[in-house]
Amino acid sequence: MSGEYTDLKILLAEDHRLVAEGLERLLLECFASVDVVGEGRQLLDAVRTSSPDIIVADISMPGVSGLEALRSLRSAGNDTPFLILSMHDTIGFVEEALHCGANGYVPKHAAGEELVRAIREVAAGSTYVSTSLSHGLLSNRLIRGIRLTRRQLDVLNGLAKGYRSKQIAAELGIATRTVETHKYAMMQAFGVHNGVELIRAAERNGLIEPA
Repeated sequence: MSGEYTDLKILLAEDHRLVAEGLERLLLECFASVDVVGEGRQLLDAVRTSSPDIIVADISMPGVSGLEALRSLRSAGNDTPFLILSMHDTIGFVEEALHCGANGYVPKHAAGEELVRAIREVAAGSTYVSTSLSHGLLSNRLIRGIRLTRRQLDVLNGLAKGYRSKQIAAELGIATRTVETHKYAMMQAFGVHNGVELIRAAERNGLIEPA
């Protein structure tokens, strides 16, 4: 996947100048362009004027926070893939971000190759949660005996067909955010951190037929 999605336009929202500069240099090595803004209101303005392919935003910013900007975009019907990059590395923040409509979450201490990988997976339609977080979610749970709801199975089957969340939502008559919530719940249940691993885990457990 290292050579894919190099033509992406990235919008980076980060209020710490040195951090923003470092991330900008990193991302420009892999993607076509990176626009940098320093707070949530500028993020919203930039989305309207530049139509980025992927948004990468910190949670804590002056004025409008990253989560507030995310909620505003989703409420307005904007489904641009949105990746949270934050110093907060607790599960509560991850769950809140995904509930608000984020497509992924990477803690700042993991920024680097993992951030680039997360951007590419989100661009491909997956939900990405940093390995360091997803492994901690269910360290004491067993995959055996996992039970999924009817709606979760519907979403799972859509993912297995290669559908994106928006397509699954349209087919099932539910919100895209609801699809992502079901997807994340299943990722938690299986202890995986992206859609590909979710499908593989479901196949191993006989929930869907192998491709």
